Formats: sequence, structure tokens, C-alpha cells
Amino acid sequence: MQNREKELNEIRSEYMTHNMSEEGVEKMKESIEKAKSENHREYKHSILKGSLAAVAAAFIIITVLPNTSANVAYAMSRIPLLSEWVKVVTFRDYQYSDDRNTADITVPEIVPQAVNENTTDTIAQSTDENISETVPQTTDENASGTQSATENIKKTADEINAEIKEITEKLIQEFEENLKYEEGYQEMMVTSEVIATTDNYFTLKLICYQGAGSGAEWDYFYTIDLENGNRLQLSDLFVEGSDYIGVISDNIKEQMKEQMEADENVIYWLEADIPDLNFDKITDETNFYLNQDGNIVIAFNEGDVAPMYMGCVEFVIPQEVVAGIM
Repeated sequence: MQNREKELNEIRSEYMTHNMSEEGVEKMKESIEKAKSENHREYKHSILKGSLAAVAAAFIIITVLPNTSANVAYAMSRIPLLSEWVKVVTFRDYQYSDDRNTADITVPEIVPQAVNENTTDTIAQSTDENISETVPQTTDENASGTQSATENIKKTADEINAEIKEITEKLIQEFEENLKYEEGYQEMMVTSEVIATTDNYFTLKLICYQGAGSGAEWDYFYTIDLENGNRLQLSDLFVEGSDYIGVISDNIKEQMKEQMEADENVIYWLEADIPDLNFDKITDETNFYLNQDGNIVIAFNEGDVAPMYMGCVEFVIPQEVVAGIM
């Protein structure tokens, strides 16, 4: 225990410095490149679902048009067979490099997809003037509910896209402002990753990294409930009135203790000398997402619950822990 307290005291000041080790920086870069590669593979795979003739024509549209107009990207995304609900295209690709400054910022945009093969509107019917007004028409008995969900998905996607653009625009402005200084170095990277897509939900992760001598990463998670088209909140997953915050928080503390006992290099803020640093409980604003297996994953940015060198940490909540209150 004394050794642990000594370690906590030694890293207390380090916590405030936002330092990331060289190994951490390289790991971050590798994860970003991996995300880009995986997204690119998924993108190409979606194209191959159509006939060979359709691929030849769609390839030109898909690789060129999305970056020329957000409305065209939305129209293009509604071609049948590309994807069932939503997909992600590149809205903006900001690149800069000189002897002291590097920026690689890819701004994603979520675009709704056609919900079934009976969709009657096509790119030919969609223009920059009316694309936001056009809603896919369906002929099945659940047309009303489907159309409502589709409209909600479009609205939710617009809200998320606006948030992402605001975040990335501020980062670009900050980067360009720092170009005025003739001393020091800066590096900025932004990319995204679709970390879950099922029949019920879709989650996009926005990954941000900023380095200026030292480095820091922080992430944003955006989950859409595909059944109703709304943005999923943590409280939506649980029975009203249940103590899901307490249940999840207790499980996270258990996982923290187990990890620290198993590895002396793993440290979380549980019994630190600075009480304000200690992790108590999550809130409804804490980052979370549902992984591909349906597990709730609670995500913390650097420095939230551990020293900066630990990076962004996540805790998968076992389904049996929350099964009685979901």
C-alpha cells in the first residue's frame, strides 16, 4: 500500500501535464491509420454488393461526389444495396505539413440510407434544392413507422454532423492560429471509426489527437437508435427509476481494482491523495457506446480516471451485471 501511495504521489504532478509517452503517440498514430484502413475496406466492400455493371458506374459517383456537396453525399447514400440504414462519408479532408506543423483532419458525415428495396426516390429525383425535403417512400404495412424512423434518423444525423463540424472547425482554427508562432511544434489528427452497426443501433467514434511537445487524445461517441431514429442516451437502456449509474459505477471500480492488482503499471484514481481526482461514479454525460455484441462500454478520456500515460480507457460492462434493470 505504501508503494502504491508513493506511486500516486509521484504521478500526481504528471497528471496535470498532459504528457503522452513516445510509445503512446506511436500507438495513437497506429490506431488512427488502422481505423482509416478498416473504414476504407468497409467502404469498398459495400460497393461490391451490387452488380458489376452497377459498381462501374457507382464507383465514380461514390469516390468523387460525396466530397463536393453534403446534399449530393446524402442523395448518393440512398442508392439501394449500399447499406441498410446509415453510412459515413468524408465531409472534409484538411491536410497541412511543414517543418514544424502537421495536421491530418478527416471530418466524417453521417448520411441516412434507403431503408428497403421499395424506396422510390433516387439520385435522379434528388437535387441540391430539395434533397433535405425528400423522404423515402415505402409500400409495406409498416410504412408509417418506417418513414417516421427515417425522418428521425435524418434529423439526428444532421444534429450529430453539426456537432462534429463545430468540434473539427475549432480544432482547425486553433491549428491555423498556432501557425503564427515561429517556435515549437504542433501535430493534430482527427479521424473516425464506425465501432458498431447492427439492426438496432449505429455508433460512430470521433478520435482527436493534439500534440505540442506532449500529446493528448480524446474521443466522442455518437450512437443512433435505429428503431426510432433518435440519439441513444444511457438512460434509454434501463428501466425507469433503476439505479443503473450506481450498478455500473460499482462494476467499473471492481474492474479497476482487478486490473491494478494484476499489473503494477496500471493505476486508476480510486484512493489518491487528491480526493477530487478519485473516481466516484459515472453520470448520464459519461461517454458510452454499445459494442457489436450488445455490451455497454463506458469510455473515459485521458486523465478522467487515471494518469495521462494510461491514455483513453474503456470498461466493458458484463451483461449479467445490468440484465435485471435493462
